[in-house]
Amino acid sequence: MLEQTEHLYIVKNSDILSGEPIVSGTRTPVRAIVEMWRQGIDPQDIPHRLPHLSLAQVFDALSYYSDHQAEINAHIERNRISDYEVTL
Repeated sequence: MLEQTEHLYIVKNSDILSGEPIVSGTRTPVRAIVEMWRQGIDPQDIPHRLPHLSLAQVFDALSYYSDHQAEINAHIERNRISDYEVTL
């Protein structure tokens, strides 16, 4: 079931990533954009790495994060790969 958010390009769909916020029309979670930004990638460069996204979608995802940091941080933590798993 598709749920609109207060952000133009961000939706939640219970059939995609268990309802985690994603960029509308994609399966790209907001957390993926936030993690790239946290790694030091400029927002303007993210569409070069994820060419299916527009700059407006990237900035809206970061705006969503600004408004919902606890929610997105929880998704990031849930999807984190532990150091142990990386070394296997």
